[in-house]
Amino acid sequence: MATGAHQLHVFFFPFMAHGHMMPLIDIAKLFAASGVRVTVILTPVNASLFESTVDRSKAAGDPIEIRLLDFPSSETGLAQGSENLDYISNPFEAIRFYKAIEMFERPFERLVEELHPDAVVSDMYLPWTAEVAARFGIPRVIFNGSGYFSLCCLDSVRRFSPEKSVDSDDEPFLLPGLPHPIEMTRTQLPDLTKTPAEFAQLWQKIGKAESMSYGVVMNSFVELEPDYVEHMENKLGKKTWHIGPVSLSNRATIEKADRGKKASILVDECSIWLNKKKPNSVLYVCFGSRCNFTTPQLAEIAGALESSPTPFVWVIRETQTLPDGFEDRTREKGLVIRGWAPQMAILEHPSLGGFMTHCGWNSVLEGISSGLPMITWPAFAEQFYNEKLVTDVARIGAGVGSKRWLMWGEEKRPVVKREAIEAAMKRVMEGGEKAEAMREKARELGERARKAVEVDGSSYVDLSRLIEELKSMRPPSRQTSDG
Repeated sequence: MATGAHQLHVFFFPFMAHGHMMPLIDIAKLFAASGVRVTVILTPVNASLFESTVDRSKAAGDPIEIRLLDFPSSETGLAQGSENLDYISNPFEAIRFYKAIEMFERPFERLVEELHPDAVVSDMYLPWTAEVAARFGIPRVIFNGSGYFSLCCLDSVRRFSPEKSVDSDDEPFLLPGLPHPIEMTRTQLPDLTKTPAEFAQLWQKIGKAESMSYGVVMNSFVELEPDYVEHMENKLGKKTWHIGPVSLSNRATIEKADRGKKASILVDECSIWLNKKKPNSVLYVCFGSRCNFTTPQLAEIAGALESSPTPFVWVIRETQTLPDGFEDRTREKGLVIRGWAPQMAILEHPSLGGFMTHCGWNSVLEGISSGLPMITWPAFAEQFYNEKLVTDVARIGAGVGSKRWLMWGEEKRPVVKREAIEAAMKRVMEGGEKAEAMREKARELGERARKAVEVDGSSYVDLSRLIEELKSMRPPSRQTSDG
């Protein structure tokens, strides 16, 4: 292990949204466990969510610390404490939030000047970190919270504009240049015509920063999407390292339950309830921290769950309202959790048989790592690409047939009817030859995910390769003490 002044020192700077912070802090912990000196840069509110996680790594002897940068709320007109995108409720606040993020450039530069890191790993949504790193002559590695498949799909859409080849929003079209025949519709792509100019400018800055950066670290594993690892590296010419699923670095129960937010229910309480259910019988229903379903949509989900024989665990927001009497009528077969759930611990329980998900990349990987087939319900961003990976490439899931909706606001948000939800549940949860084939593929992928992060596994090797490359890029005077 490296020690002393010449120990490799890497900054980790996550974008301030929970789905971005969790995996990058997991990556930071992996670096620290490998003997790299790690500094995680957070704001005070976000640091309070992850202090216990980092403290456990420090207690294990890993060289990791948190450094704070104050969030410029008052300068941008945001309410105090609005330091996380999950707390932003409309696009006007989002624009202010991104302006606040840009104001971190100078404080970040002062921190680099003070601590002299050897490299920076920062979220793609912090493009100005590439310019700071260039000014100090150190490499910047991009963290992209998506998988290889979705990035390849996005590149195909940007490069070829295949959506222009069809006459209607619901008419399918092929994404050109990909290893598999992937069909999409316009209703599954982000509606860029409604993107504020500020966000369009952000994408331009992200593209410029990518060209200045050393490469991209990916929370994925090669066995999940081998054709797309090759496509991205060889066809698109991007330098990458696949080191996931990084959630599997959380091995202890407390680590699985405490990943930034305090769970609304104890793991033991969940286990007592799940222990009463048959193996592979329970459906876990959770749509992440940013999918806010309308009351009519919640009623359709409730109707499907109530009419199905499948036991379920359903995670909803604390402010959401379910139909009158639903919880009483389903008390024997259903567990409703309001707030934050210990998702990893639940998914790994033997009684779990499926996962209904919004297809956020963290959730997809956690479902795959647990060997579970999925019912896919994407809503926005790259989630529809992730759905295609699950249903069309890996073939371990079935979709409810959802369409894109706005991240903020409820206007014109399409409602998926309970009949479509029930049909997807039957395909995944109620047996039959196709369902069993899906379940067996999911089990195999789960085993491959776990092997990938073990010693000499594909992700373990790529993490070691990245660390060695960063060591080799330092000036000779800073390389002499590495062990």
